[in-house]
Amino acid sequence: MKKNSKLAALLLALAMSLSLAACSSQPSAESAAPSDSAEGSKYVVGISQYVTHDALDAATQGFIDAMNKIFGEDGWEYDLQNAAEDPNLCSTIAQTFVSQKVDLIMANATPALQAAAAATGDIPILGTSVTEYGVAFGIENFSGTLGNNVSGTSDLAPLDQQAQMIKDWYPDAKNIGLLYCSNEDNSQYQVDTVQGYLEGMGYTCKQYAFSDSNDIAAVCQAAADASDVLYIPTDNAAASSTGIIDNICHGNIPVFCGEENICKGCGVATLSISYYDIGYKTGEMAAQILKGEAKVEEMAIQYAPEFVKKYNPAMCEALNITVPDGFEAID
Repeated sequence: MKKNSKLAALLLALAMSLSLAACSSQPSAESAAPSDSAEGSKYVVGISQYVTHDALDAATQGFIDAMNKIFGEDGWEYDLQNAAEDPNLCSTIAQTFVSQKVDLIMANATPALQAAAAATGDIPILGTSVTEYGVAFGIENFSGTLGNNVSGTSDLAPLDQQAQMIKDWYPDAKNIGLLYCSNEDNSQYQVDTVQGYLEGMGYTCKQYAFSDSNDIAAVCQAAADASDVLYIPTDNAAASSTGIIDNICHGNIPVFCGEENICKGCGVATLSISYYDIGYKTGEMAAQILKGEAKVEEMAIQYAPEFVKKYNPAMCEALNITVPDGFEAID
């Protein structure tokens, strides 16, 4: 009996080994097809958010709401991780999602998207709150489709119109300070582009780059002292530090912003998009991929459908500014 028991145990172990080996094989396609949602199973999505602030929070909520509407709360599940503005943690989060073999990764903001793309070329990845995908991945003459396992939505509002916004409010200003985080490639792209438009209008521009929240106060103070007007692009570090910027600029110097939530915290006016809406669109794109209705490598980057000129009433009152026609108040 003992010999027979040992033989049975050996045969069972061999069968288990063969089963595990079969399960370990991986598809070799450019982007692995998501697993079918069989009876009793759910799609699993990893959500990597770069930092907590109103704009990114709204995009994440839009994504979740879209997925809940399409699949129902019981038809999918998600793991939401926040990198707390740490690019290294973005990489750790992405690698964890890959090891968990999630069906799709939603990366909220450029550093989260770059980390996810570096971690896998197989799992479908959708970005949101990303300004310019060509800049994020170093692609010149970007056509709008990446052609790999990455696609998503952009938060870019037309930069020529943002420059014109400053002209509409302050046509007689001389010096424009461009305040941004040097660690965000898309911020550099925006200030470079806006600077070109502003200089074409006759303004003198200077860039003021801070590295993180530790030096933003000193850099902002230098910019405010030397400028008539400040411009801040869609910048995650600035969005997390609007209180610091407002303490320096409130009632002293007007700040024009690339997005509404920064403007709400420290700005005068902005060309606004809805981050909730682009997050929702990203959720719709994710559902198409998971249901096999679209291939991520064929999906073009999607943009906000409309842009609204908005102003911050409290900031305008503090500076005694007359609001130009065509702007609506931020709630």
